[in-house]
Amino acid sequence: MNIALDAMGGDHAPLVNIHGAREALKRNSNITKLFLVGDETTLTKECSKAQLKDTRIEIVHAQDVVEMHESATKTLRTKRKSSIAIATGLVKTGDADAVISAGNTGAAVANATLKLRTLKGVERAGISSPFPNEHGVCSLLDAGANPEAKPEHLLAYGIMGAVYAKHVLGSAKPRVGLMSNGEEDEKGTAFTKETFQLLKALEATGKAPFEFVGNVEGHDLFGTKLDVILCDGFTGNIILKTAEATAKAMSKWLKVEFKRSPLRALGAAMSMGAFKAVKKRSSYESYGGSPLLGVNGVCIISHGGSSALAMQNAIRVAVESVSQEVNPHIEEALTLLGEIS
Repeated sequence: MNIALDAMGGDHAPLVNIHGAREALKRNSNITKLFLVGDETTLTKECSKAQLKDTRIEIVHAQDVVEMHESATKTLRTKRKSSIAIATGLVKTGDADAVISAGNTGAAVANATLKLRTLKGVERAGISSPFPNEHGVCSLLDAGANPEAKPEHLLAYGIMGAVYAKHVLGSAKPRVGLMSNGEEDEKGTAFTKETFQLLKALEATGKAPFEFVGNVEGHDLFGTKLDVILCDGFTGNIILKTAEATAKAMSKWLKVEFKRSPLRALGAAMSMGAFKAVKKRSSYESYGGSPLLGVNGVCIISHGGSSALAMQNAIRVAVESVSQEVNPHIEEALTLLGEIS
């Protein structure tokens, strides 16, 4: 398979993208070609420094870069030759099977939606962001692509998220919950109540690719056996950033407290192995990237501050999505929407 990487995307580009690509190629023999998209002179120089000599690498020149602060819709017109636009274009033409970017999320979503279009039955694509859970991985969908979602959008997200959980994450019967302000069926806004009814109606057909567990709350992301939690992109993005900020704050506070006395410092040293294990489990680096589900092609969106390890894992996620034929499975499952229309 062929992978297109927006090598200029991210806070630490292009270095982390190049190092991530180098390590990913060592571990993925089924990658036939990996396109590094960006300024040719810069990428050639950095590849030389990183000793990236794999013959499967091909540099594709892109004269522009979409900066993190730029308007996604505006850059569709003003930066048509940006690295994310050209990388996504490689998927559109069939030269690549997947595109990966740690750059401007809005630009990645806009380019994928415009160039690749959505799958039949999908009105809006959604970002499926993985959360570490006591029982494995719980995906929050949507994590920011569609802030003004409609109930029918979340219905499609439930189907797509379940398919991804089954075929990529290995969940035999995915459990799907709907984010609300209480577990009771009557809780929530008019939006969540209508979504609830659509999900129940699909489950009632007996053909839903998931088990709908009803309304769930924020703590269920981490402590309840769930594979997918549904919400609009506005809510999802706030949850994602709040969880990330909380983890960083807790880490900082612990470091401060451990330094308050020699005894605490000794205890911290003795527990270092446990701390490292928790950090690895909770770090976005371990998960690599979030799939943009619903577009007609594989698109993986990575954290803007991604490290080389994160990009290596993002490439792994792309490979898994292509190998497991996620989109054909989603298209097959989406025919269920006709059951309740």
